[in-house]
Amino acid sequence: MSDKRQMDSFGVVSLVGFSALLGINQVVIKVVNEGLQPVYFAGLRSLGAAICLALFMWAMGRAPKLRPGVWQAGLLTGIFFGFEFLFLFIALDLTTVVRVGIIFYSMPVWLAIASHFVLPGDRMSGTKAIGLMMAFVGVAIAILSRGSAIGGSLIGDLCALGAAIGWATTLLMAKASRLNQETPEMQLMWQVAVSAPILLGASFFFGPFVRDFQPVLHLAGIVFQIGLVSIGFVFWLWLLSIYPASGVASFSFLGPVFGVMFGWLILGEHVGLSVWIALALVAGGLVMINRPQKT
Repeated sequence: MSDKRQMDSFGVVSLVGFSALLGINQVVIKVVNEGLQPVYFAGLRSLGAAICLALFMWAMGRAPKLRPGVWQAGLLTGIFFGFEFLFLFIALDLTTVVRVGIIFYSMPVWLAIASHFVLPGDRMSGTKAIGLMMAFVGVAIAILSRGSAIGGSLIGDLCALGAAIGWATTLLMAKASRLNQETPEMQLMWQVAVSAPILLGASFFFGPFVRDFQPVLHLAGIVFQIGLVSIGFVFWLWLLSIYPASGVASFSFLGPVFGVMFGWLILGEHVGLSVWIALALVAGGLVMINRPQKT
């Protein structure tokens, strides 16, 4: 398939499916957290993803290679990636999928702010600024609206926010450092390969590795995380290479939508009025942030 100048039906269906995969992925993380310590689980996921990605690259004839002058940026990006998922897995252990789905997918807000100061060609426009404010208010509502019926915890919500900022920092490193000279697969390899030992080492400080482990249920969740999610990210990187980046990014608003939907449908989590308001503000803000600018 050649490069596309605009989204077609295949791209739309693929990106909607990928957004749904990310939404149900958070449900899987929360379920497996009942059987494994979250940070240990995150480390296993990164280790398994690194192995799967390496096998995929070898099968495609693009074996992982260490290029000179890139290892510093690769290590730093992997460290930020590790902290991103440390915060995300802890957040899903402490608060609801519905709340994490809104707060975590505010990542484009923090990426837009950082890009304005770091990347000369990515300045803040008026439309982006309005979208940023909408999404920021939505995140604030999600964090501040807690109660016995809604669930969640302040620490969990703040961890979700830390994960979103870590995700934005990881992407910014990939765009603004020498890591942008690498293929998308090699960028992802740096992230999972470096984060695996960081997360596994940090897991010793978060209690026993095993909780109420149910082999069939939780092993299936681990396989889903390592296999399908890793393949999904490689597929997303491939879509990013053939479709306009702005078109791919515009589907980011579906992340919180699917997160809220699956948290409600599968886990029966409460979705109150404040959640709907926060979701509408964040999703609307992401649409405006990712809207292509007129030239």
